[in-house]
Amino acid sequence: MRLGVLDIGSNTVHLLVADVRPGGRPLAATSQRTVLRLMRYLDADGAITEEGVAALVSAVTEARAVAAAERVDELLATATSAVREAANGADVIARIEEALGQPLQVLGGETEARFTFLAVRRWFGWAAGQILLFDIGGGSLEIAAGSDELPEVAASVPLGAGRTTIGFLPDDPPGEEAVERLRQHAREILAPVAKDFRAQPRADHVVGSSKAIRSLAKLVGYPVPGWSGIERMLLPRASLGSWIPRLARIPASARQELPGITPDRTFQIVAAAVVLHTAMTAMDVDELEVSPWALREGVLLRYIESLSWNSPTP
Repeated sequence: MRLGVLDIGSNTVHLLVADVRPGGRPLAATSQRTVLRLMRYLDADGAITEEGVAALVSAVTEARAVAAAERVDELLATATSAVREAANGADVIARIEEALGQPLQVLGGETEARFTFLAVRRWFGWAAGQILLFDIGGGSLEIAAGSDELPEVAASVPLGAGRTTIGFLPDDPPGEEAVERLRQHAREILAPVAKDFRAQPRADHVVGSSKAIRSLAKLVGYPVPGWSGIERMLLPRASLGSWIPRLARIPASARQELPGITPDRTFQIVAAAVVLHTAMTAMDVDELEVSPWALREGVLLRYIESLSWNSPTP
């Protein structure tokens, strides 16, 4: 069957269409995304403005049309932190559901971390052992760790790249003083979380799974051979740290000329780098490897698993 996963995040509305079957690996057919950066549309009370809601509804309507054109059998629609935490979230959800013509699943932060961890576990396999996961979205940072398909511990903290850019790095370029204020804020937020994660067994694999982390890996990381000849990207903490002062001095218009930095990430990439570097430091991580699978694949995999268990025995 053909499934669609619509991920309504803080940065983008992203539709993934994949062909699936019980017990099989999902095969991506179409990927369509609209860049929104919903954090720009928050008013002083934390509500999404009418302009932001209209942009969101337009993107959702377009994604629904693409899903229909791709003959999707079922559309799994999810929303994460920007919609979840908006002061007018209930109204926004109702508007989205009207545009979709179906219910919207609003994921809590820890649930988001668990879905993403499932995708990473399936990508790396059981032999990967203990995994520590970082995923930076627009509104939040998810962290999860464990040796099974579901993590032993999962957390979501308000350190997303969009949120921290607006709150701490509003100037372009932001400069080193603003970066240091963000770094100190991230340390304070992560301190109690890091204590719980450091109590876990030492990770065999530390993994980053978001678009922001993939962009940073292309900028500061390097490829190495992986299993079955699949190339892996590694992102060293030291290299990331050395790039942060340079990124903070470069205006956003020039950052998109750097390797891996796409136009939709130019404004938020400095904050993403600072948050990731601080998280890696707090967890005593020297380098991480990048997973091509993340939240959308996790939602797909969990649905496929329900098909596998509920399918009649031949």
